[in-house]
Amino acid sequence: MDTPSPLLSPLPNTKKCFACGLENPAGLALKMETDGSVLRARFVPQPIHAGFAHAVHGGILTTALDEIMAWAIIAATKRPAYSAEITVRFNRPVKVGDETLVTGEVTANRRNRLFETRAEIRDSAGNVCASAIGKYLPLSSVETEMALQDFEPEARSYFAPSS
Repeated sequence: MDTPSPLLSPLPNTKKCFACGLENPAGLALKMETDGSVLRARFVPQPIHAGFAHAVHGGILTTALDEIMAWAIIAATKRPAYSAEITVRFNRPVKVGDETLVTGEVTANRRNRLFETRAEIRDSAGNVCASAIGKYLPLSSVETEMALQDFEPEARSYFAPSS
């Protein structure tokens, strides 16, 4: 599960982010990879992620969708952005312990001022459990520099220089 596909490129992880931070013990530790346009991450929800005992909390699923959409923008532009609006549709529960596939992509780039995205979560049987569309705004240069502090120094070179 943690081995990247030879056709996909892994993306860097932060240290502390709840969604992609590798040093956050309560987090999702999403390891994202891309083929150049679509991002994906595998996620196996744990009991700590449950709403009801058998199902993952909708807020956790929304977090995974938000993260993959934000990283789709980073992969496309090499610049971070934050969510301005997210609409989520829940189709079916995600079971605790079931491996899911989270995918996302940029659907429109409005002159690097507004990004539109979409994402979905599929269960191990391939069923769409949740989907989302989002609108994102770019971080300012100051916000970008602050955000990059949560990456290892070698991972910071992935991003475009702040302007």
